[in-house]
Amino acid sequence: MKEQVMAVQKMQEYIESHLEEEITLADLAGESLFSPWHSYRLFRQYTNQTPAEYIRRLRLSKSAMRLKEGNCRVIDVAGELGFGSVDGYQRAFLKEFGCNPGEYARTKIPIPLFIPYGVKFKELKKEKIDMSEVQSVFVQLMRKPERKVILKRGVKADHYWTYCEEVGCDVWGILTSMDSLCGEPVCLWLTGRYKKPGTSTYVQGVEAAVDYDGAIPEGFDVITLPEAEYLVFQGEPFREEDYVEAITAVQQAMDKYDPSVIGYEWDDENPRIQLEPRGERGYIELRAVKKKG
Repeated sequence: MKEQVMAVQKMQEYIESHLEEEITLADLAGESLFSPWHSYRLFRQYTNQTPAEYIRRLRLSKSAMRLKEGNCRVIDVAGELGFGSVDGYQRAFLKEFGCNPGEYARTKIPIPLFIPYGVKFKELKKEKIDMSEVQSVFVQLMRKPERKVILKRGVKADHYWTYCEEVGCDVWGILTSMDSLCGEPVCLWLTGRYKKPGTSTYVQGVEAAVDYDGAIPEGFDVITLPEAEYLVFQGEPFREEDYVEAITAVQQAMDKYDPSVIGYEWDDENPRIQLEPRGERGYIELRAVKKKG
């Protein structure tokens, strides 16, 4: 992988772990092992933002997540994340998200949170996958209730990268700002009954209660999924740089699995569900099943 990419990745990781402290360009240069000037140029080249812009947006999004989780005062959140004054924090929040922090804390309206994707992952997807080390995949049965899914459709996308090319990666930030039945956004491969002509199979969304009547972000759709049983396939924890191999291992195990051994068959009327790949918990996918015969 390019030395410059890893330098920017190290700067991103430093920012994430020191977000509540003062961060200088000298600090970032110390992580990247390039000069401050060259570090600044590389960071802007690979993230399309200056370090200052990146830090400000990340702090604002972290503050929004704390407000969403509740029991936080605006004044405390502003201070914890290094904003000089409450007024300055409120103005920055309004400019970034189109509402003030108090309003978001009360209503949880969808806002476009900034999700700091590591630059190295764009390079990793181009590399050859090594599946020489076999991973364990754990399988369990679960039932999901009837629910709504507030989702953003693509055009032809059938996986994450093509979806990002069509829709953009910022959708995840909006979804993360919303309350979810399962505690996080989801990705789905829609079956025919839930697709619209000229739209993608792969979508991103958030699961909500079947009686949800809150705000729907502009350009999003709502579908209702029935109560159904799912097999949950979960791989081993993995290093973040090995996420491609982790996904492949789980998907290969799912393709080989025969649900008839537990008295079920695949339910291809319901969408397959993907959760965000997180190294500390392992990659997770869900596929619907139904009792045989």
